[in-house]
Amino acid sequence: MAESASGQDLGNTGTDAVRLAIMAAAAVSSWSGIWGQFLPVDIVAIAATLLGGYPVYRETLRALRHGHVNMEVSMAVAIFASLIVRQFTVSVVITLFALLSEYIETYAVDKGRQTILLLERSAPRLALVRREGEEVQVDPRSLAPNDVVIVREGERVPVDGTIVVGSAFVNQSSITGESSRVEKSAGDRVYAGSVDESGLIEVRTEKVGTETVFGRIIKLVEDAENRKAPIQKLSDRLASWLVEFAIGFAAFTFLVTRDVTSTISVIVVAGACGVAAGTPLAIVAIMGKAAKKGTIVKGGAYVEEMSRVDTVVIDKTGTLTFGEPEVTDIVGFDGFGELQVLKCAAIAERYSNHPLARAILGKAVKLGIKFSEEASSASSSYIAGRGIVCQFNGGQIIVGNDTLMIEKKVQFPRGVDQSLWGGGPKGRSTVLVAYRGKICGTISIADKVRGESRRALEDLRKMGIRTVMLTGDNRTVAQDVAKEVGIDEVHAELLPEEKVSVVERLVAEGHSVAMVGDGINDAPALARANVGIGMGAGTDVTIEEADIVLMTNDLQKIADVARLSRKAYRTIMQNFYGTMTVDGMGVTLAFLGLLNPLLAAGIHVTSELIFILNSAKLIR
Repeated sequence: MAESASGQDLGNTGTDAVRLAIMAAAAVSSWSGIWGQFLPVDIVAIAATLLGGYPVYRETLRALRHGHVNMEVSMAVAIFASLIVRQFTVSVVITLFALLSEYIETYAVDKGRQTILLLERSAPRLALVRREGEEVQVDPRSLAPNDVVIVREGERVPVDGTIVVGSAFVNQSSITGESSRVEKSAGDRVYAGSVDESGLIEVRTEKVGTETVFGRIIKLVEDAENRKAPIQKLSDRLASWLVEFAIGFAAFTFLVTRDVTSTISVIVVAGACGVAAGTPLAIVAIMGKAAKKGTIVKGGAYVEEMSRVDTVVIDKTGTLTFGEPEVTDIVGFDGFGELQVLKCAAIAERYSNHPLARAILGKAVKLGIKFSEEASSASSSYIAGRGIVCQFNGGQIIVGNDTLMIEKKVQFPRGVDQSLWGGGPKGRSTVLVAYRGKICGTISIADKVRGESRRALEDLRKMGIRTVMLTGDNRTVAQDVAKEVGIDEVHAELLPEEKVSVVERLVAEGHSVAMVGDGINDAPALARANVGIGMGAGTDVTIEEADIVLMTNDLQKIADVARLSRKAYRTIMQNFYGTMTVDGMGVTLAFLGLLNPLLAAGIHVTSELIFILNSAKLIR
């Protein structure tokens, strides 16, 4: 089985089709015996075999030079054996069927690569910019950061950047896999490859060419196709073993039967292309289908591993929830008012980028809280998984959970426990605020659960996949969210390193684990899992760290890629067992003299076609 010339051009395809037509005509004329009336030997069949079979002989020589034995080697042996014993019709038919097998295989594999070809064709070729007062078109790769490009209705955005002028409805299907239009205006980010479906916008360039999200997606898909999964390597070994077995069994057949026809039939009937071509085709088809829907699988190994996943571990914030929490309630103690509590918390969290900090700062801005000059000099230190400690105006502000407060020996006034654990609304996190060694208030923060979470987790459960939630949030909030979406197991109040420990323990217990996170805070846990799945709507860190990248934050895509991976693995195993069954029956019949070379060639090509089509159906 020759390696497919990926992306071969239409000219080569046309040449192959013409060669097949000529070979078919030669085979029919030889079968009919029309030349036997005029010539002592079938010159047409001999010429067609020797000249038309050039691709087979070329691959044979290439394989032998590298010390390999592949299907072309066995076909060449059968072809020349037929010529030697003057079975010219058999030789031309075997050559025809060998070429037909190559054509089918190449066509199917190239069909499976259509996704990457379509992506490459979607890449913007020109960018419109203003130079010296005139609008000119340039190659997007020649642009530099901060260059402003003009994007008109119907055009593709040529760069990753931020809109500085105008508004438009943008179709981001090339990035996210979803064709719904998104309204974008000044200050919003847009990505190369997106289509401006209405409006005129000007975009300040941030990244160009291969550095854009779109360019990196193309690179990821190209690299993924070149990374062989373990099962692909197994299929290559099986194909090689089948060819070696066929040649060895053919020699045994000749020694026992002294029948050249049966010997040739043994070689011809044994086919391994259905395995060798069907396996990569199935994997490429699945990766292509996933890419169309905004899910980038970085290699066949992850398709194979995802087919075995029995546990999906999910971080709560930003995955099960939107990761955009909002302040819902503020309670003051010991004479502190709500605004005073919020101001203390905002001073401590002023330079933090934590989701809860953003919620506190957002509420402070909304309520018009102003910061004094002293607030600018405040210094804060973040304590992972606990909170933040700020030195301010000669005192100390602490914002975080009860563990941090106990560590810092903060005094708890009455009612705090009830506010934190029993009195707060369902599904809300409560942050404690302390000033000068005493709790001065609490801030309740809620994060909305994603609407598709329950449906996605239900799909995973139907596939027999257990779901585990990891969170640094308090147990009450975690349990409420888990109950709402249908999580099987909850681990709450975890530090980042404890999340890693949970994943490592599950893997050590023999589970095949997929870890789902935002690719930033969860990067260590993603690395420890069998498969790391990053949700980040195209963020740089997600693309770099994860094995599978979801270009949107839709949890349903996890269930979809698991289902597709299982379908691919099932198809590959069908091809494995089918090939071994057909080859086993075929060589037995040939050994017994019940199969002639023409029928053997027909069985070979038909079985290969069936197995390749079995893989090709995954393209749909």
